Amino acid sequence: MSGIRPPAVAGMFYPADPKELERYVRAVLAQATRDVPRLPEVEAVVSPHAGYRYSGPIAAHAFAALAERGPVKRILLLGPAHTVPFRGIAAPAWNGFATPLGVVPVDTEARAAIARLPQVIIDDVPHAREHSLEVQLPFIQVLYPGVPVLPLVVGEATPEEVAEVIDMLADDDTAIIISSDLSHYEPYDHAKLHDAMTAKRIEALDYTHITPQDACGARPLSGLLYEARQRHWRPVLLDLRNSGDTAGDKSRVVGYGAWAFVNAEAA
Repeated sequence: MSGIRPPAVAGMFYPADPKELERYVRAVLAQATRDVPRLPEVEAVVSPHAGYRYSGPIAAHAFAALAERGPVKRILLLGPAHTVPFRGIAAPAWNGFATPLGVVPVDTEARAAIARLPQVIIDDVPHAREHSLEVQLPFIQVLYPGVPVLPLVVGEATPEEVAEVIDMLADDDTAIIISSDLSHYEPYDHAKLHDAMTAKRIEALDYTHITPQDACGARPLSGLLYEARQRHWRPVLLDLRNSGDTAGDKSRVVGYGAWAFVNAEAA
């Protein structure tokens, strides 16, 4: 296993120029940091994954909350499969993921640890054009330079299968990021109602009733909700908007939310 995955959506979803990209990420993080409350022991976050002009400010709220937990030694990043249908959870064979800011190292030890699970496959194909993970990487690089990441694309998988992977890797040194947007291409007012309903389900840790129509990352998200129940993590809503709020067109919008999951026993 070797090689580096090249960027697939630089210049489309986010700036291809490294200086412009870093300026943007630092600016939205600075703004979000002023909005995010102080939180105890942030264990995981949910972050959207559209083009930065649409969802970047919402994603920044998730990362500003994550930054409160301080240094980490590993990041577990899970997102949905947009380009390749498959059964299971795909870890990359690549040992690094490139962005305009440099190369993010893949946590090869964590990859080896989960490779024995029957739902895990090692396959670069689901990763090759997948944007849901890639757009999170510049935020990770700014906040946690050099920290290894295990990026996982979640295909057809049960909440229990996703939670098993999270449970195997979650510890005091690991930050968990779930990449998901919410409703897709609904009128603005309908989307707001739809996303508010989904938000209530997330905050109730209802892992059985969130579908891909509610959130494109329903499968990784449901796995996190299952695991949160087991570990007594409590979700905190940080931001809930849609592309009509950020980019102006309200005729057909995509919903975005940011949540932090905190250790309820430490709150």
